Amino acid sequence: MKKQNSKPNILVVNDDGITAPGIKNLIDVMMEIGNVVVVAPDGPQSGMGHAITIGKPLRFDRVDLYPGVEMYKCSGTPVDCVKLAVNKIFKGQKPDLCVSGINHGLNNSINVIYSGTMSAAVEGAIEGIPSIGFSLDDFSQQADFSHCKKFIKTISMQVLEHGLPPATLLNVNFPNGDDLRGIKICRQANAKWAEEFDERKDPYERPYYWLTGVFQNNDKGEDTDVWALEHGYVSVVPVQFDLTAHHAIPVLNSWTFDVPGLPSATTEEIRRTAAPDGPSLG
Repeated sequence: MKKQNSKPNILVVNDDGITAPGIKNLIDVMMEIGNVVVVAPDGPQSGMGHAITIGKPLRFDRVDLYPGVEMYKCSGTPVDCVKLAVNKIFKGQKPDLCVSGINHGLNNSINVIYSGTMSAAVEGAIEGIPSIGFSLDDFSQQADFSHCKKFIKTISMQVLEHGLPPATLLNVNFPNGDDLRGIKICRQANAKWAEEFDERKDPYERPYYWLTGVFQNNDKGEDTDVWALEHGYVSVVPVQFDLTAHHAIPVLNSWTFDVPGLPSATTEEIRRTAAPDGPSLG
């Protein structure tokens, strides 16, 4: 896809499916900013994480849902949508911005790990595209996204103007309701789901299970996304896809690995012997 009238090219994706109300609201905002291409799953793909489709073909078809918008539905996952868009529509030229959402439901804290919305944005960042995931604290198909739009436009314009640090994307979450106090740059809260599986029986008396759970936040910090959302702020968390626990490398370097047939040594000693002038692993 080539630029038109020097406007930025913007890829819009989601995980709720191409007909979800959230993506229509995101398209509305992006059409005010640039040239829009939409590639979205042909049905709901929530909770897919960074899954990709292997072992079976992907379907990828043009659809006409909204006037003036180039749109495609995909049989695969949200990440598949980004991969196909980059390879088959933009043909390696890459869009100027990738936005994902607006998701029906929050993707704050640990939810970022499971989220198809955020995984699509992560894939955009892996491709070197400035990327943002947007989510609203409302699962309803009748959710009102109108109060999100001015914030989405402002944040997107800032990303287009300034870019993002390498290997970084933004996770943006909105509280429900239109009485928003502003934007807060936050860290991801240290919280998790206390999960349970509700066991039931089918007509043949075979057990099946529904995943349920309660969100538990044990993080009392006032600089987290959970705190910001609870206090009426739009939370913006910079996310990286490098999962290395860099702070743990010095700890592991102090361990002794007794491998049969090899002399005992800590990894730090091995490193110094093998490459005395090399860079520190820590």
